[in-house]
Amino acid sequence: MTRRPRSIIEPFKIKVVEPLPMRTVAEREQILARAGWNLFGVRATDVTFDFLTDSGTTAMSAAQWGAMMVADESYAGSRSFYRFEEVVQRLTGYHHVIPTHQGRAAEHLLFSLHCKAGELVPSNNHFDTTRANLEQLGVTAVDLVCAEGKDLRSEHPFKGDVDVVRLESFLTEHRGKVPFVMTTITNNAGGGQPVSLANLRAVSAVCRRFRVPFLLDACRFAENAWFIKVREAEHRERSARDIAREMFDLADGCLVSAKKDGLVNIGGFIALRDGAWVPDLRSRLILTEGFPTYGGLAARDLEAMAIGLDEVLDEAYLAYREAMTRYLADGLMRVGVPTMRPPGGHAVYVDAHELLPQIPAAQYPAQALAVELYRAEGIRSCEIGSVMFGKRPDGTFVPAQMELVRLAIPRRVYTQAHFDYVLEGIAEIAERRATLRGLAIVEEPAFLRHFTARFAPL
Repeated sequence: MTRRPRSIIEPFKIKVVEPLPMRTVAEREQILARAGWNLFGVRATDVTFDFLTDSGTTAMSAAQWGAMMVADESYAGSRSFYRFEEVVQRLTGYHHVIPTHQGRAAEHLLFSLHCKAGELVPSNNHFDTTRANLEQLGVTAVDLVCAEGKDLRSEHPFKGDVDVVRLESFLTEHRGKVPFVMTTITNNAGGGQPVSLANLRAVSAVCRRFRVPFLLDACRFAENAWFIKVREAEHRERSARDIAREMFDLADGCLVSAKKDGLVNIGGFIALRDGAWVPDLRSRLILTEGFPTYGGLAARDLEAMAIGLDEVLDEAYLAYREAMTRYLADGLMRVGVPTMRPPGGHAVYVDAHELLPQIPAAQYPAQALAVELYRAEGIRSCEIGSVMFGKRPDGTFVPAQMELVRLAIPRRVYTQAHFDYVLEGIAEIAERRATLRGLAIVEEPAFLRHFTARFAPL
């Protein structure tokens, strides 16, 4: 007998709750004006549904909270560090583990020591902090994502793959100027799309042939491993944990923001197979983050990370995570809101360019849509378009390849009923899409302008 499809359920019980803030449209209009129409400037107490980021917004488990209560807060040699170190070593196979307070701290630490002005670092797509940490050093961040990754409608299962032919040509042309190659799993700037194991194997082989280190930006390693399991036929019988280990085995090291698949609110790390870079990294760590056995974190955060890095590979959780993202994406498509296909693991990416064709890139259609989502429905999201990526280091404006609004889904926070309510609200906005207008930037910093820029409606 064939079993009928069943409803999506949360594979956990809810033991602690907090109220959802509710504001009127008039109140939210005033809040937006005070924040300069930048959602990063809106207080969380004024947001009903917060999809700004999935970073650090996880609801931690009872096991994590319990472990935090027995943490060892010794300045040096804390037993909590050695517990965390053992988990990372077992997960990745890398012997050298360097904790940091979050992913961008890991990026800054490694890049500032091992990149020089005039060098180039290729990746599938560099995300905002990664790109900024390279560019402020005078390093060129180069995106080499596959052609399918630029096609929002393609159902290609691995749109985060690196174009290996272009990578090989790039390394040939810039021999001696590439300190390392990176691949982001999953590819956040490219719509949260996964990278296949076949592609990681190919990139690894090219890097070894050219004797260039290969690093993973692995903050969503578990989601990427799950997509390999369910989309790459030859790996369907393997566990997500086993696939994750092979991903790490193919690289020389990784940088991780544990605020994603580490299931914690703060924390990150660098892990490396070879020890050559480690003395310099640890010396700089002491200067900027803290002693090597705490790295800018409280020991309770190390304990929470140690458990989170294990919990995230539970396949019931990963199946639920994918299902909820797909539920939101498919629901938006049904009400005429175009999204990147297929859905990724941590977020749904709305195609603001197609939804709002009346707003040109120079008037920031994705930012305009994000503002309206908040104004009308109390939904906070994140622009990934020409505000985030439309400004070159020399200050000139170049439209981003895609104008996306990211609805990043916090882990273990919202239920299916919440998503139904969100879908109803966005459907109402879509019905009056033709009335929306663009924005102008009236104030901005030199780097990472999307965090603090101020706008004015046109």
